[in-house]
Amino acid sequence: MFSRDKLSYDPVALPDRLDYEDPRMLAEAQAFFDQMARRHTVRDFSRRPVPREVIETSIRTAGRAPSGANHQPWHFVAISDPAMKSRIRAEAEEEERRFYAGGAGDEWIKALEPIGTNAEKPHLEQAPWLIVVFAQRYGEFADGTRYKNYYVPESVGIASGFLIAALHHAGLSMLTHTPNPMKFLNGALGRPVSEKPIMILAVGHAAEDAEVPSVAMMKKPLDEILTVVGD
Repeated sequence: MFSRDKLSYDPVALPDRLDYEDPRMLAEAQAFFDQMARRHTVRDFSRRPVPREVIETSIRTAGRAPSGANHQPWHFVAISDPAMKSRIRAEAEEEERRFYAGGAGDEWIKALEPIGTNAEKPHLEQAPWLIVVFAQRYGEFADGTRYKNYYVPESVGIASGFLIAALHHAGLSMLTHTPNPMKFLNGALGRPVSEKPIMILAVGHAAEDAEVPSVAMMKKPLDEILTVVGD
């Protein structure tokens, strides 16, 4: 974290250490892969409620992500209020209608056809929780003085990955939603201009009749996403 107080380098012994033998390492890596391979993006949510504590603990996990200079340039807004979810849906759909009416361009629309999306976003109301992820482009002290944050997109991207993994590990399903532009979220949620909304996560339990597009099951093989240099 950044502070007006002078913070000097003060090393302490590594407080936690995982030091597995090779077979255990491989088993742990495989187990985590198996768990994450069961993660699917869904648009159909049940009405089953999700305890606030589960959301808070998952966001606490996101807050453990590494960040540039340890500034932790993120803020999460968790929303269960029906009226606010309805407002967000209405404003998001307004942006989406412009997107699908030509703002996106033909190539982008064609790329989305196998996913089966359109301007209607009922999941923004159906899901028991929405989590809006904000990136803090710069920080501010109480008197309004600004200070710089570093590697903001990278840091917030890592934290978002932590959050998605934590929510999935808790047994929840989610959808990443990125209406463009998203400035309406600052006004709706009372967030400062220093923060940029980067995504909405709709979070809850998948509906009994939930479906996913078949194309979503098509993942690139390892040899297309990995290059190894060395042994």
